[in-house]
Amino acid sequence: MINIKKENFGPHLMLDLRKCNLDKLKDYNLIFDILHDLPEKIGMTKITQPYVFPYSGLVPEDKGITGTVVIAESHISIHTFQEKDYCFVDVFSCKNFNVNFAAEYFINAFESKVYDKHIVQRGKDFVRYEQPEEVNVI
Repeated sequence: MINIKKENFGPHLMLDLRKCNLDKLKDYNLIFDILHDLPEKIGMTKITQPYVFPYSGLVPEDKGITGTVVIAESHISIHTFQEKDYCFVDVFSCKNFNVNFAAEYFINAFESKVYDKHIVQRGKDFVRYEQPEEVNVI
């Protein structure tokens, strides 16, 4: 079997979600469920349960929920700021995934009306090889 040289380590999807449904930014269970369900939906391997916690620090308007899940391919994280109607999302992976599906999943989950989507290919000098998928010919 021939190995194929990858051009980078992998994609990093970053979303800045605004004008969201405020109840969803406060919803601990929703954030846990997203982090629990999304890895399988994008072909990733969850290796921990989601770690989700409410945050209310020294700056009152920074109140929100933070959550992350470690996947074999890297991580997924969510940080909500309910007082500022804002949500930051990151999905980083050493494996390609459908970034548009993942972005729409978050946009719909939080009912974001305004958002910025950034996709960066990370690790351009990180040489890796992968085996091509086998194709069954009938």
